[in-house]
Amino acid sequence: MTDVTDDIAEEISFQGFDDDCRLLQSLLNDVLHREVGPKFMEKVERTRVLAQGACNMRMAGIEDTAELLEKQLASELSKMTLEEALDLARTFSHYLNLMGIAETHHRVRKTRGVVQLSKSCDDIFNHLLQSGVPPDQLYDTVCKQAVEIVLTAHPTQINRRTLQYKHIRIAHLLEYNDRPDLGIEDRDMLIEDLVREMTSIWQTDELRRHKPTPVDEARAGLHIVEQTLWKAVPHYLRRVSNALKKHTGRPLPLTCTPIRFGSWMGGDRDGNPNVTAKVTKDVSLLSRWMAIDLYVREVDSLRFELSMTQCSERFARLAHEILEKGLLAQNSFETLLSGSSSCLVGGNTSDNQFDSWNHSSNWNQSKHQGQHAPPFPTQLPTRADLPSCTGTCSDVESHYPRLALPGTEISLFLIVSYSRNTLFLMHYKPLQDGQTTSKVGPLDGDSSKNTEKAYGNGNITPRSASLSASQLLQRKLFAENQIGRASFQKLMEPSSSHRPGIAPYRIVLGDVKEKLLKSRKRLELLLEDLPCDHDPMDYYETSDQLLEPLLLCYDSLQSCGSGVLADGRLADLIRRVSTFGMVLMKLDLRQESGRHSEALDAITNYLDMGTYSEWDEEKKLDFLIKELKGKRPLVPPTIEVPPDVKEVLDTFKVAAELGSDSLGAYVISMASNASDVLAVELLQKDARLAVAGELGRPCPGGTLRVVPLFETVKDLREAGSVIRRLLSIDWYRDHVIKNHNGHQEVMVGYSDSGKDAGRFTAAWELYKAQEDVVAACNEYGIKITLFHGRGGSIGRGGGPTYLAIQSQPPGSVMGSLRSTEQGEMVQAKFGLPQMAVRQLEIYTTAVLLATLRPPQPPREQKWRNLMDDISNLSCRSYRSTVYENPEFLTYFHEATPQAELGYLNIGSRPTRRKSSGGIGQLRAIPWIFAWTQTRFVLPAWLGVGAGLKGVCDKGHTEDLRAMYREWPFFQSTVDLIEMVLGKADIPIAKHYDDVLVSESRRGLGAEMRRELLSTGNYVLQVTGHEKLSANNRSLRRLIESRLPYLNPMNILQVEILKRLRSDEDNHKLRDALLITINGIAAGMRNTG
Repeated sequence: MTDVTDDIAEEISFQGFDDDCRLLQSLLNDVLHREVGPKFMEKVERTRVLAQGACNMRMAGIEDTAELLEKQLASELSKMTLEEALDLARTFSHYLNLMGIAETHHRVRKTRGVVQLSKSCDDIFNHLLQSGVPPDQLYDTVCKQAVEIVLTAHPTQINRRTLQYKHIRIAHLLEYNDRPDLGIEDRDMLIEDLVREMTSIWQTDELRRHKPTPVDEARAGLHIVEQTLWKAVPHYLRRVSNALKKHTGRPLPLTCTPIRFGSWMGGDRDGNPNVTAKVTKDVSLLSRWMAIDLYVREVDSLRFELSMTQCSERFARLAHEILEKGLLAQNSFETLLSGSSSCLVGGNTSDNQFDSWNHSSNWNQSKHQGQHAPPFPTQLPTRADLPSCTGTCSDVESHYPRLALPGTEISLFLIVSYSRNTLFLMHYKPLQDGQTTSKVGPLDGDSSKNTEKAYGNGNITPRSASLSASQLLQRKLFAENQIGRASFQKLMEPSSSHRPGIAPYRIVLGDVKEKLLKSRKRLELLLEDLPCDHDPMDYYETSDQLLEPLLLCYDSLQSCGSGVLADGRLADLIRRVSTFGMVLMKLDLRQESGRHSEALDAITNYLDMGTYSEWDEEKKLDFLIKELKGKRPLVPPTIEVPPDVKEVLDTFKVAAELGSDSLGAYVISMASNASDVLAVELLQKDARLAVAGELGRPCPGGTLRVVPLFETVKDLREAGSVIRRLLSIDWYRDHVIKNHNGHQEVMVGYSDSGKDAGRFTAAWELYKAQEDVVAACNEYGIKITLFHGRGGSIGRGGGPTYLAIQSQPPGSVMGSLRSTEQGEMVQAKFGLPQMAVRQLEIYTTAVLLATLRPPQPPREQKWRNLMDDISNLSCRSYRSTVYENPEFLTYFHEATPQAELGYLNIGSRPTRRKSSGGIGQLRAIPWIFAWTQTRFVLPAWLGVGAGLKGVCDKGHTEDLRAMYREWPFFQSTVDLIEMVLGKADIPIAKHYDDVLVSESRRGLGAEMRRELLSTGNYVLQVTGHEKLSANNRSLRRLIESRLPYLNPMNILQVEILKRLRSDEDNHKLRDALLITINGIAAGMRNTG
């Protein structure tokens, strides 16, 4: 649903797209006629017709008529009442969202039925083999590929999650509508479902009324895993495996996964005081809990599927070992039962004895209270009747139940005992303070009445008046002990005459499920900060422990000639475990370098060593290296520090407790020196020593890799020198080789560098910094992984994944890559399983190509010199406007809705790093978000025209054209700028100035609009295109189709801003403004 995904250059079927848009808009109009009335809908239609007429005139070059129509439109919108403006904003916002849904649907639809899809594994593997890459080299490179996609909580997803899910359901219905076998009744029902969804959307509040917490943001990321990635990953890996087998003769190894996932949600504390050490710990545990929960569901389905009795000898031994443990537990249970059952039940447990295989059906329940995992399942689990994940990517509805996270209120009915032909039912309901209430009552033999009692009102009262309070209490106690549970389980099991034969796979998988349930229970205790004394043998801590029995199942099936069964749901589960591990996404920690210096200041001052931050770089390094080589802790346990410093130290303590099994990297933002990295290494080492002392054993997992993030232009220019200085230190180099497999990770930031110097200069400095960092690591024989901190918009380094990876410096992508996916891009790329499969495949093929066939470097030194010239001129022009013009900051606040963006409540972190009101302290997201709203998109192009003009005026136009044709980096940079220019709208930007900006500052806006026109002209000179986006007719047409709805939203936003700035406390006006912001973001397919 954005214009920076990888399919923007691919044509879609506009006939089908237009048909779906007409269908959705017609149905929404029907809904709105009922909801707001026909009179208002006449105004909606008139607004659309005026906007459409103005667009048609402007496309035909009749500017005067277009301007008259736009003035008429603005005049009519200015006369609307507040209620009318609010409803109009909502209407057009929903129109734009529906168009986006249709567009996404047709991008997905286009990928179906194509024999060899562009950029697919099949396509690229074939291309590489044809170009001379040996099959063995191709196979090895794919198997060793290490790509990690890191989902971040950057606040750019403007739609509430509720609305995102409703949009997904509409997308599924459009997919269903494509079926050729739909009958008249089916199609009528489909239309009814669409109408219901649209009615639900209209009656749902579009606005978030409260800021999300970091845990809320993490929960949203986990839902992306559950709803799409969980389904998409096995499908994607099958594609890779099938393509490898086709082209090399060998499939992808079962536990090999070229892509994994990371997260910053709950770990990114840079400028966000809401992310605390406790939040990080809770989010990490929550991620583990959800992983276990998803695995339980899959194991349940597998136990039903693997009902066969043939197995290998090794597997049979394992099953017998599990049974023997169960029999020991069963004997202990029977001893307990014989001494106590007569007083509680009056039954004889020896009446139902089974053979040794079937007898095992009780031992699982008896081992531990509340952990029911019988080897012979008693009811069909969700999705057990469906094929394995290979077909789920196109399911119309999710087959997974909604995730009930620990701590949420759950109401359960349990049949707890039976006596004299009467069943009793307990209603169990947790209270807010952690206590519980329960109600117990009998059920008679009439099952229909029982069902009504169990599910009707939830308040069951005993029919027998003779039951006293003590008897009820006795039955409640009975229900809560092991004997009561076993009695209940007997009712649920088939009689011995109907029991299946020996089913070793079910025996083993029953044991797996039991351990998973114990693992989940343990995590719930940890999340509640309750004591947890589980035996480590009873739960899974690592993915290897979970993989072991699953791989034994797989090998056993293969050895018995049942490979077709092994390669189904079981293989998908093994691949999921290999990809997601026990945490789904490892959590990165991020903190600003200055916070570590403050912590060390507090420590060195306490130890009377002076103030760390006042030392020069060499003194800092000497101190840090000496302490890192030592074996004693640096931080005294009695130290008292300010709250900010304590939070930093607490974070390192949590990192030591969780270790590298749960956490990924520790990222240092605003890194500028080697001491910034060693400071984190020292604080990490000290925390691990302290935690190990408290635990009486080594900390779990290994140390976190420490990743410097270079983001300003100055720091990017020094990045290579910093890495060289680091690797020249013997301790650090040995540490990287020993603890991180000789691998150094370096992050480069696209957002702040762009805000600092402009998009073109940032792109060139990032390119050179990567070259220098790669060279530095090569000099010391250290492998390098570059971590790209890309945003969604072009101004923050966004763009099609394939294009971005293919334009990296040669040698910078050697089989490994990390990259962030942020905000609205997460939903756009991974919101639907089919889209997710496509994006994962594109990541794989792009990295593969960049590794085996690296992109071309600049052909000659002259090209580098020209880039330096363009960059210098561009940066000078950009900074002279943004940072040196004293009127610019005020103009920015007047011409854009930047000040009002904070009311959107789309992120947990503040919009500024510090309280200063300057551009420097404003975060990159609101900076770009504000300009995107006005359609000026200034950060993506400002300065570029001045740079190109300066070089072209010196006679280098032909050189630039050659660079565009032959150098992927330059071509990618110019193409993205051209795409942004195609979405900019000068008349709309001028309207903001005319209405909102003080007359004394309108000249600045006029000057920048002239600069925008000039930039477009020079870009066309370089590319040779006749008009902007001429090389992408699909994108151009899609943009034009949105304008009749997008332009009125901008004009309405200007009117609402004008009213709001003279009536700041009017909450209804503010709501109307926020809805226009939502709508414009939907139409532009970008926020920040």
